[in-house]
Amino acid sequence: MATVEVAFTPLPAHVRTARLVATAVARRSGVSEALLDEVRLAVGEACSRAVEAHRQQCPAEPIRVALSETAGRFEIEVVHVGRVPGAGGEDDAPSSGSADGVPLPAGLSLAVISGLADEVHISETAAGTSLRMSWPLTGARPAAPGR
Repeated sequence: MATVEVAFTPLPAHVRTARLVATAVARRSGVSEALLDEVRLAVGEACSRAVEAHRQQCPAEPIRVALSETAGRFEIEVVHVGRVPGAGGEDDAPSSGSADGVPLPAGLSLAVISGLADEVHISETAAGTSLRMSWPLTGARPAAPGR
């Protein structure tokens, strides 16, 4: 499968679109049906973190999501120009979102993502902060429509 790339403006409404695209591409790539909810939720968390960072630091820059197959794995990379809140450093925000009005610790989303994805790697790249997640492929791919 060729890499599928999505770029979107840092608006919370676009996170849903990123989740839907990631789930569809994961299914088409051969990710087990049992893992699709984890893919959807992890992409939602990663993209929400990226939206938060962009809205605070670089609202005019798009968030980029790349979905691909690599060595028997389905990989998603979320790249954004802003720093990841909670990834370390003195400029980190003390919280990330809220639950019933109670601020959440900044690292909570990373803990959620780590629990959902099989592998998670965060790095600083020339393009910005990269959060890479992956899941194993089962090898079974659905038939293409109309075939």
